[in-house]
Amino acid sequence: MSEIKIERIKKTFDDFVAVEESDLTINNGEFFVLLGPSGCGKTTTLRMIAGLELPTSGKILLDNEDVTFLRASQRDIAFVFQLFALYPHMNVRNNLAFPLKMQKFSKDEINTRINEVANLLRIDHLLSSKVSGLAGGDRQRVALGRAIVRRPKAFLMDEPLGTLDAEFRELMCLELRKLHNNIDATTVYVTHDQLEAMSMGDRIAVMHKGRILQHGKPKDIYTKPKTKFVGSFIGSPAMNFIPVNHTIQKNQNSVKIDNEEYAVPKSFQNTSSQNNVLGVRPEKMFLSDNKGIPGEVYGSEYLGTRKILTIQSRFGTYKIRVSNDVNLKIGANVKISFDSDSAIIFDGQTDEALHSEFIN
Repeated sequence: MSEIKIERIKKTFDDFVAVEESDLTINNGEFFVLLGPSGCGKTTTLRMIAGLELPTSGKILLDNEDVTFLRASQRDIAFVFQLFALYPHMNVRNNLAFPLKMQKFSKDEINTRINEVANLLRIDHLLSSKVSGLAGGDRQRVALGRAIVRRPKAFLMDEPLGTLDAEFRELMCLELRKLHNNIDATTVYVTHDQLEAMSMGDRIAVMHKGRILQHGKPKDIYTKPKTKFVGSFIGSPAMNFIPVNHTIQKNQNSVKIDNEEYAVPKSFQNTSSQNNVLGVRPEKMFLSDNKGIPGEVYGSEYLGTRKILTIQSRFGTYKIRVSNDVNLKIGANVKISFDSDSAIIFDGQTDEALHSEFIN
């Protein structure tokens, strides 16, 4: 398998910029996820890596070879589509054999590879079945098998679980990750589902409006989002945002919210904005008997060992995780506070985190 590197890659369609200049390195053997909402440029980026779209500018390197303007067939990359792209009139064996026949492999080699892949994906009992009669999960395994059987340098997957129901998607997430580990593949996976990304990815790149906003390990992106959008897109429930209506000075250790002082880490850069925002994860907020933001219980979701309370305050609606033994009626008045060490302050003008470790 191989390292994939994109350097200042850009894609435009007439006046529309689908992907702004981006730099990214996907390591050999890594499961890398491109994550973002519809229209953010993640699929276009994947298609440029595959050779299905040519970049407007920039460079793409595969195993240190410049493949920027090579055809897809010359890149030794396997692409798994959301809608399977199988031949319905063929049985499973012939679908798996098709790419090998096109590459003039011997009959013995074809049979050996098919048997290996069928055993790996547990579809050996389906080899004689027509794909048109298979369930969605089995079709997905066949589509994966047809990609794996070629033993390419990298696998590119464009929302391959998008058509499956929720229960089977969860199972296939585990299957895909296990498969990746077994074959030591370099995999680039596109999804809009942050739960898929967080559960499968070694690293994640969050995209929005054609830009890569942040890339890194799932834990780092969750705990240290570089922008307000990343904080809001990653996490379920999403990050809570509290307005801080004054400028932030370097090494300042407190902020004022609703005329009360709250401690924050001493790692902020200066900002001249008067409308900064403090971001806090739901599990880092709590009910307070003393100082806190006043609010009213708007909703309560029971999740087994925990509950998620929805609190309506004068600053907006916030969600907090609490123990399941917290019993509050809808409409109850409460105060909420937060763990100061986990707070992130975002610039009110740029939406970028003000922590010094984020400043390049």
